[in-house]
Amino acid sequence: MKDQPSPWRLECFAELGSTSDFCLEQAREGADSGLAVLAYRQTQGRGSRGRQWVDAGQSLALSVLLDAQQAGQDMLGGWPFAASLAFYDGLLRAVPAVAGHLMIKWPNDLLLDGQKAGGILIEREGGRLVIGFGANLTQVPSQQQTRRFAACLGQYGAVPPAKDVAQCILSSLTHWCTVWQQNGFGALRQAWLERAHPVGTPLVVSSRTTYEQGKFAGLAEDGRLLLDTETGMKTITTGDILLEEGV
Repeated sequence: MKDQPSPWRLECFAELGSTSDFCLEQAREGADSGLAVLAYRQTQGRGSRGRQWVDAGQSLALSVLLDAQQAGQDMLGGWPFAASLAFYDGLLRAVPAVAGHLMIKWPNDLLLDGQKAGGILIEREGGRLVIGFGANLTQVPSQQQTRRFAACLGQYGAVPPAKDVAQCILSSLTHWCTVWQQNGFGALRQAWLERAHPVGTPLVVSSRTTYEQGKFAGLAEDGRLLLDTETGMKTITTGDILLEEGV
């Protein structure tokens, strides 16, 4: 991937409660799209579905402020795929040793050999969008803190400073927004499938009201997950996705 002129204004802080909250506050005060915020320590990080994101120390806490329609076409639902592709490619660029170990789990968690190493939180307020990226760089939170096994990039190779990792992700996000704008969501969908759990992977989809077990059958044209179950093909819009091994 060739470097492109950066549209990002990266601001770095020693400590913040939440980089995403900071971006939302800046948006309310009129900040322009392109703001990127990195905290070397995050004390009130948030994950999906109201969960806490545990900062194990020396982690990546990065959020960006965008206009919701910045890619120029397609639905808001395309952003998880542009973001997860940028996250995957950015981490791979920063730590090449994770090649062959890194995988996207629908829609936008990053796994290292099946264990969670990073995640994305996307929030919309009016016409503004905040994407938060969190990754374990050199330390791993305890299973007691996260209720799941976790991994960090440092287990696979040397990790550059968090600011350098952030720059890699931002560069990749610029690239995938351009791909989306020029070639449509189908290009994101295909690239995402190449980096995700293979078709045929046993999955469980769990939510407050549903529990579906089956095999990953790819993505619908709009990005929803296709699950091949004993009772037929199901189209999944949301839910916790667990690999059969219990990730």
